[in-house]
Parts: sequence; C-alpha cells; structure tokens
Amino acid sequence: MILVLVENEGGAPSEVSLETLAFARSLSETGGGIAIRAVVVGDVADRDALAAELGRHGVTEVRHATGDAFDAYGGASWAAAVQAARADTSSVVVTAAGTPRGNEVLAHLAARLDVPMAANVVSFSGLSPFTVTRQVVGGSALEEMSLATRPALFTVAGHSWAAAPGDGPPAAWQDFSPEVAEADLVARVHSTGVKEADESGSLKSASIVVGAGRGAGGPGGFAGVDELADLLGGVVGVSRVVTSLGWRPHHEQVGQTGSRISPDLYIPCGISGAIQHWAGCASSKVILAINTDAEAPMMTRATYAVVGDMHEVVPAVNAEIRGRRS
Repeated sequence: MILVLVENEGGAPSEVSLETLAFARSLSETGGGIAIRAVVVGDVADRDALAAELGRHGVTEVRHATGDAFDAYGGASWAAAVQAARADTSSVVVTAAGTPRGNEVLAHLAARLDVPMAANVVSFSGLSPFTVTRQVVGGSALEEMSLATRPALFTVAGHSWAAAPGDGPPAAWQDFSPEVAEADLVARVHSTGVKEADESGSLKSASIVVGAGRGAGGPGGFAGVDELADLLGGVVGVSRVVTSLGWRPHHEQVGQTGSRISPDLYIPCGISGAIQHWAGCASSKVILAINTDAEAPMMTRATYAVVGDMHEVVPAVNAEIRGRRS
C-alpha cells in the first residue's frame, strides 16, 4: 500500500498534495497497481467533497484522524496519526508534500519508526531497491538515494509533478481516533496570523512570471516590470533582497523562503540568481534572464539571456509589445 498525507485547506486538498498524489499514482502504476490510501488529520469542512476529489486523484480509501488532539496542528501529534494509519493499512510507502508541515511530520515519523526519510524527491528510478532523486543544497543539486528499509518515507518537492485528476469514484471514508501521548502535544500551533492579500495573483499557479531583484534599484524601479507582467497576462515575483529592503510585499517573493513557481515562462530582471532564489524558480519551463552581468548564476542557467540594463531592456520590450498590438 501507498499512504499519502493530504493537507486540506478550507476542506479542499492543497495543490501540492494533489501533485504528491500524481507522484504516488505513477509509483503505483510502475508497481503493478499498488493501492493508494490517504490520511487526513483534523477538521474537514465537507468530507463528501474531499472524498470525491481524492477519488479523482487515485485514492481508494481515506483515513480521517479525529479528536481533540488534532484541533490544532502539531508535528508530533500528526506523526502519531500517520503512524497509526500506516499500521492500519500496512503501507510500505508513506509520502507527503515537501511543505514545512509535510517535512516536519515525516521527520517525526522517521524518528518513531527508526527509518531514513528522503526530503524533496523529484523522481524515482527503481523499485527494488526503491531509488529516488531528490533536491539538495536548496535545489541547486540533485542526489540519488536508495530507501532499502520499509516503510519507505519521503516527501515530494513542490511543482516537480503536475496534478492529474482522473474519473475515479469517491474514496471510501473511515474516521479513526488514534492515541496521542501528552508529550506529543507539547508543541502545537494555537493561532496563525492573517494572510496578506495577494493582489498580484497567485505566483504558484501563474503561467508567466516577471521577476525583479536588486537591479530594480529601489521601490520606484518596478514600473517597467509591472507593465510587462500586465502586458503578458502574468504576475510579478521578486527576490528575497527586495522584500527584505521593504521594496515589495513578501507574498511576491520567489525562493526557498518564498513561493516555489513553475510557470511556462519566467523573466527574471536584475536578479543574480542566488541558490535560495534558484530553488524557487528551477522548475520554470523557460527562463529569459535580463542582467548587466553576463556571468551571473541566473544568466548562465537561463534558457535565454539578455545582457543589458533592465531599465533599458524592459521598457523597450514593453514598447514593442504595445506597438505590435496597436
């Protein structure tokens, strides 16, 4: 059996969890049709809708952990729930999305079961032994790793697989109330801040992203970038230094501590391409970089590179687009 920890947001499975299910389905097919189970922890607004959605993504059964212990998120308490679900389903593979929660929960589970855990997996190349490839060093390198012990535990890097819904029937639903030790309730989330509104659209789902970094020069240096994103029907993404300096809001940040994106086209302007930023944009289908430094990491890794000042190149591109459209 394959067991997938599914994070649900407002009653719907998160996009990264659906991507993880796509990975699990590929693994299932390679293994001759291994059954896929899901474990969901905590409150669910509409179980019928969630069961139907998970069924479309290949899940046949859902184990729903309920009880006061799961009123708030806790890495150890969630791991206890996943451990119980794993034992109940005799799963030989347990996986989750490579989110802060997914990585924390599976790390706790690995410690409980005394087995290794591979984080941020992007592909697998064999079942015997089970061999995976994962991102390391902030996504700047790939490492091949064999998971010989069972269960095999790993998380799937965000945007490394595309969610692929099918037409499967709703997953069977089963509530259970696993025992949780008092020690597992010491660290829990009791409140969360209000999310900052993303006025520029969703970075994670955008097909076109226009980026800007220190090369913008200051808060007033984004006019051309904003216009280009508007002309192309895309959104703006920025590097960490831009948000650290207060030039743009954090919800626009692309990188290891921001959003991981996988657009069809990414246009980073004035971004050198530090490892942390590359970790967030490496899954882009095409990268067209604009920078005065031809040897900047982003320029050497890009699909196409334009050596020049973003404040000259971007306005010229905008003018050309406007001219052709008129």
